[in-house]
Amino acid sequence: MTNSSGETVRTTCPYCGVGCGVKVAINADGSAQVAGDETHPANYGRLCSKGAALGETLSLDDRLLYPEIAGQRASWDEALNAVAEGFRRTVEEHGPDAVAFYVSGQLLTEDYYVANKLMKGGIGSANIDTNSRLCMSSSVAGHKRAFGSDTVPGCYEDLEEADLIVLVGSNLAWCHPVLYQRILAARERRGGKPKLVVIDPRRTTTCDAAETHLPLKPGSDTALFNGLLVHLHQQDQLNPEFLDQHVAGFWSAYQAAREVAPNVPAVAAQTGLPESEIAEFYGLWGRTRKVVTVYSQGVNQSAHGSDKVNVILNCHLATGRIGQPGMGPFSVTGQPNAMGGREVGGLANQLAAHMDFAPDDVERVQRFWQAPVIAHRPGLKAVELFQAVADGRIKALWIMGTNPVVSLPDADSAREALQCCPLVVVSDAVADTDTVRLAHIKLPALTWGEKEGTVTNSERRISRQRVFLPPPGEAQPDWWAVTQVARRLGFGALFPFESPAAIFREHAALSGFENEVGHRDFDISALAELADADYDALQPVQWPLPRSATAGAARLFGAGGFFTADRKACCIAVGPRGPAHTVNDSFPLVLNSGRIRDQWHTMTRTGKTARLTSHIPEPYLE
Repeated sequence: MTNSSGETVRTTCPYCGVGCGVKVAINADGSAQVAGDETHPANYGRLCSKGAALGETLSLDDRLLYPEIAGQRASWDEALNAVAEGFRRTVEEHGPDAVAFYVSGQLLTEDYYVANKLMKGGIGSANIDTNSRLCMSSSVAGHKRAFGSDTVPGCYEDLEEADLIVLVGSNLAWCHPVLYQRILAARERRGGKPKLVVIDPRRTTTCDAAETHLPLKPGSDTALFNGLLVHLHQQDQLNPEFLDQHVAGFWSAYQAAREVAPNVPAVAAQTGLPESEIAEFYGLWGRTRKVVTVYSQGVNQSAHGSDKVNVILNCHLATGRIGQPGMGPFSVTGQPNAMGGREVGGLANQLAAHMDFAPDDVERVQRFWQAPVIAHRPGLKAVELFQAVADGRIKALWIMGTNPVVSLPDADSAREALQCCPLVVVSDAVADTDTVRLAHIKLPALTWGEKEGTVTNSERRISRQRVFLPPPGEAQPDWWAVTQVARRLGFGALFPFESPAAIFREHAALSGFENEVGHRDFDISALAELADADYDALQPVQWPLPRSATAGAARLFGAGGFFTADRKACCIAVGPRGPAHTVNDSFPLVLNSGRIRDQWHTMTRTGKTARLTSHIPEPYLE
């Protein structure tokens, strides 16, 4: 805790998935001094423009400070009782699948854990999904198809040790600026290495430092990387030993690739790129051993996002360029705790702790939780969930820490759905968002600087978020609100938690439960018995971190050991994949969206500072 004497608190930035360490000191006048934490291994003291301006966003303007029911101030007891009664009545009258939670990558892992446990192990439905669905679920599916697990195999140091970085659908300079800064610093130290290739239909700021920009047609990524796989085979640049020992399915993937992209002219016809540029890229990738392929929302946010992920993974698996210093595929997450949400199972098609809905997993989790009921099948995903609200199947919805009326793909439909939903509960720190306006019950939540917990960044590194401000008004942490509702629903034995540390211990214990031989990738059971003081002092650490380990693993899969039944990775056959929609007379234009450097999501935090607004004052088309 920081006091007025200026004591420094080490915490993490609440913006993107880089997970930068931040030092905060509160002055006697209440103002905050924010600086990068030079000891944090994600950023070593660097901050982007948003992180550097965090101290300017801490005002209580527009804060939701008290619970409300039907627009009138209420006590917490009244609000919590109303939430519990509304959900109880809905389940009794319509069944457990008539209720849902829609959560956020802004939540801390401890918040996520109790929300997931209540829905799946208390209510007995899997209708909990997250706004991370919109940006990361394609990578999750691609990882699981290839590796048998949702595992990011590399670490940030690989970006500095690579000789070539290929950025696919990633404007790293604006979306993950500190990683971009680390790459540029490495180029200074290493005489221009790593070289940069940017694959993006638009020319972005990231291209300014790149040796090559390949402005391919939107949606043609699969053709480009299928062509790369064919090229690697034709040029005898595969890794036969790695393929033989650690990979299955290569030949079916290769045959599919050859049908789609048999040669450079075929790839050029599909991507719109000059043949010479394609050939140069293929040659560079093939002859450079230390290659990292970074991909982000330009790959993930697509009707064929998982296939795009898998054609990238195919190339790394076929050459054995994975899990070793300076090489591997790297999915960069968008939100600060999208990874933590995946760990706890905060997606409708996951159960908990990287376990799914296989009968053995369901039985294991139910036994660990000692839950009277448990979800046995996947629930509704984000877009499906709001469609179910619209058609009346979902009759009670609890939204936590997100603004779907602005951020969902069809915002008007989301608004209309909430307007007709019998019970909408919103937990938020902001009093007036498009979503909060539609809530029947509003629960005031804590925000950055006021709440305690953990987040996990893109390289599997768990870091602490720490309190340095008092809670305003009657705002409470999300985990507390969920726990209180759970107890009112009769699940008190499942929710004995009195602190984030207690939740984290259970989360860590579940990750290692019946996982002694390492059948599951996510294991932080070495942290399952942390005392409160040790949790408070927890330093950034990567997983897996099983009970037998003294340190986390920076890289995985360099020597195989994938999380499939035969411990081999799978190359995935990907056939022709074009855009889900093509231009026609009625719709003659393609919209390719992007993020601007200084604003974050729906601007409820970054919009408070004039400095950030001055960069690009309003959205634009180019």
